[in-house]
Parts: sequence; C-alpha cells; structure tokens
Amino acid sequence: MAFVAGEADGLDVATAEARALRLDEADPGHRHLFHVPPADGGEHPESAYLAGNSLGLQPRATRDELLADLDDWRRLGVEGHVEAGRPWLPYHELLTAPAARLVGARPAETVVMNSLTVNLHLLMVSFYRPAGERTRIVIEDTAFPSDSYAVRSQARFHGLDPDATVVRLKPRPGTDTLGTEDVLDFLAREGHTVALLMLGGVNYLTGELMDIPAITAAGRAAGAVVGWDLAHAAGNVPLALHDWDVDFAAWCSYKYLNSGPGALGGVFVHERHLGNPDLPRFEGWWSTEAATRFEMTPESRPPATADAWQISNPPIFAMGPVRTSLELFDSIGMPALRERSLRLTRWLELLLDEVTADRPLQVVTPRDPARRGCQLSVRVGAGNAAELTKRLRHEHGVIADAREPDIVRFAPVPLYSTYHDCWRAAAALAATVAQSSTKGQPR
Repeated sequence: MAFVAGEADGLDVATAEARALRLDEADPGHRHLFHVPPADGGEHPESAYLAGNSLGLQPRATRDELLADLDDWRRLGVEGHVEAGRPWLPYHELLTAPAARLVGARPAETVVMNSLTVNLHLLMVSFYRPAGERTRIVIEDTAFPSDSYAVRSQARFHGLDPDATVVRLKPRPGTDTLGTEDVLDFLAREGHTVALLMLGGVNYLTGELMDIPAITAAGRAAGAVVGWDLAHAAGNVPLALHDWDVDFAAWCSYKYLNSGPGALGGVFVHERHLGNPDLPRFEGWWSTEAATRFEMTPESRPPATADAWQISNPPIFAMGPVRTSLELFDSIGMPALRERSLRLTRWLELLLDEVTADRPLQVVTPRDPARRGCQLSVRVGAGNAAELTKRLRHEHGVIADAREPDIVRFAPVPLYSTYHDCWRAAAALAATVAQSSTKGQPR
C-alpha cells in the first residue's frame, strides 16, 4: 500500500514508498553499523525495527570488543586488573568522558554504574532530605512504574505516608501530555512544600520531551532539589545538564544507547555538590579515591567527583558494550543524530497523519518537534495494543511495542532506522487496523 504525503512539506512524489527509498539514498544513517533482526513476517528480509525506545539494536562492534575483554580474563586471570588491553582497575574511566559529552556534563560530574533505579535510590539517599513542611516528591502521573515505586519507598523509608508525600502531576483535562506551564504553575503555588522534583526528561508513554532547563530553573528557584530520569532522553535528544544547573540525573543504556538488555546506567551530579562532606551518601569499595584504595583503611576517602557515588567494583563485561556504544555516539555526534531524528520523525508523522485520518487511531505525542524525541505514540481506540503489535510483527515484519491498554509506540531511531522502515510501519498499521466503522478493532 502506498501513501501520498502532504504537499505542504514538498512531498509531491507519486507514492510515499518511492519517496522513502529516495530519502534513504540521500540520508542513509548508520544502519550498517548494527545487526538488524530478520523479519518474522511480510515480504522484506529485515525487520522494520521501531522499538529502540525499549531496547536498542546490537552494534556490530560489540561482540568482538566484548570477546577481547573476555580473552584478557582467559589469558591473564587476576593480572588483568592491570595488564589487560583495557585494564580493569580503571576501566570505568574509559566511559566517563564520552558519557559526560553525551549528556552535556563535565567528566567529574559523571559516572557509569549500576542500573537506573538503583542509581535513583542512591541519589535520593543524598538529595531527598525532607524537613519541616518541605517533604513532598513531585513526579508526573505517567511516570514509569519503577520511578513510582522508588519514590514511594523513599517516602516510607523516611517515615512518611507515600500517598500524602508523592505528588503526581497530571495533564490538564482534555490533553494527553503534561505541559511545562502545568509544572511551573504547580511550583508557583506549592513549591515551598517540595523537597524533590524528579520528572522524566522524555515521557516513556507519550514521547513528550519536557522543557528541562525551564523546569529545573523553576524548581530550584522554589527551593527544591531537581533530578531527572533520562531513560528515554539520553541518546535521543541533546542534553546540557551542567549548563541547565540540574542537581542530579540518571539514565539507562539499553534503549537509545544500544548497550544490551539490562545494561549499566549512568549518573550525573552537578559539580556544586561534589566534595560536600555534609551530603549523606552510601559508600563501598569503589567510593574511595583510587590512589589509596589498596591501603585497606577502614574509612572511605571519597574523591570530589561523581565516582564517590560508586559502591562496588565495576562489572567489566557489562561495561564493555556501554563503552562500544558511547564511542559510536562520540564519532557521529548528538547534533547530527538529532537533525536526522527530526527528519525521520517528521516523515513518520506525515505518514501516520494519513493513516489516522480515517481510522480510530490518534497520535498523542506533541506535534512540535521541540517537544518530543523520536518516539511517536499512537492510541489505538478500543483496540488491544499488545495484539496489534503482534500482528504488525508476524504479518508485516514491523517491530514496535505496546503499553497497555491502548498505546503503540513507534521510534524511528536515527542511528539505524530508515525512511522505508517508517513507510513499512505506516503501511502495516493501515493494513491491520480497519477504518473508523470498526472502532479501532484490529481486523
């Protein structure tokens, strides 16, 4: 099935598929650097993979580089800590500078460690300090469940009632996304009660990109600590955490950063907090300064860097894929990826406009490119989102993902997605969801 895109954008070719193929010739991206799963349906050999917002694809370099680290263990045993090709003792430092560049931070403010929610807990130990009337934690109502569980458990840990302590900001009636003005209005009214403001940089459900600098400035002006969950933002949109004056942030590496399932996450702590002896923090073997680590003293001597938030020695074989991926981002650059992301996502949006026009489907992601990353979320009327994604995969070779009950998420990732992938997704959606008379039921 072919689609004719809107004349207003100069897309006046006979069919969108032909246009997609020409766009791919002119703007090819970096698909050749990744393994793309074979299609499990449809007429194309490779999947149209639009689920990088859930799990990124494997870079081709990952296997060989990980095997090289494994081989050092085989050859050297314990001596690999200092004699490996990439020595294990300082291995995490190989990731620090590229991770800092990715999120707009200084190396001293950045460390790769643990998983996302573990890192959020470690950071909240330091930065959620309820006192007096300033006890509340503010998140968005559509926060990822793990964040909801984390902040509620932090409230209980401090002897507070989570139902009274955790504030869930909701979109205004009749809207799908939480506007910046909604957050600012709340802070203007009730900021004096907020100890911690911790939102998602890009909302996992709707794909909305929050105005991180404006919200951070308002939160800090209200006297709150401002942290960000950047699980769907890191590697998706440009970030400038240091310049934006964010207090702390954490992110995962298995989505847009393509580091594998359950990959290590990252942490940012603004330099104004580094070396502060009054800031509480859990400590362990890797929290102390490297130069004196093997003096085996009973008291930690933490460095004045984000490394002070580390606890255990780094898992080398988990760090390898993160390092490989960060090198890709360093070589290509977020500005170039963001520009291609804007082009790809706009193309998918044009195609979805045609599909949704006469079907019970609705794109709930903001249309303003400045308010979104690459993900477009489609509400599937009264249909079953999970069943729809199964049909897209098994009948058409299109991999998207579902968030029940009614959201299907499509993410044209600029590193490896193609314009033809976007066309395939739109064509598959049109072929699978009947027109409006069926009220959104897959046919």
